[in-house]
Amino acid sequence: MKTQIKLYEEISTLSQRMVNAAQANNWDRLVELECRVAALRNELIASDASLALSTPELLHKQGLIQQILEDDAEIRRHTEPWMERVRQFLGAQKSHPATVPATRRSASAQTGKSHTP
Repeated sequence: MKTQIKLYEEISTLSQRMVNAAQANNWDRLVELECRVAALRNELIASDASLALSTPELLHKQGLIQQILEDDAEIRRHTEPWMERVRQFLGAQKSHPATVPATRRSASAQTGKSHTP
């Protein structure tokens, strides 16, 4: 089993990669990395937290957690505007439901199939 410090180091490395993916608008990669972080987080939760860490290890752990939080803020800086645009788009679709059936009719005309709700 990996040590607590090793798990935090791996999470920190992945969170930096997540920052890079968010900056590049590579949402598929971001989701992939997020899943890997979640698995490590679960492993961390299951690890034996009762093992005492030395002062240098505690300081290292604190630094890793701080970096992970900074990376998270940077990721949010890139994802939140995108999420807001999605919310607005979905809200516009709710406000104008007539546009959805028209789109379906158009697609049906192209495929020759009718759409029944």
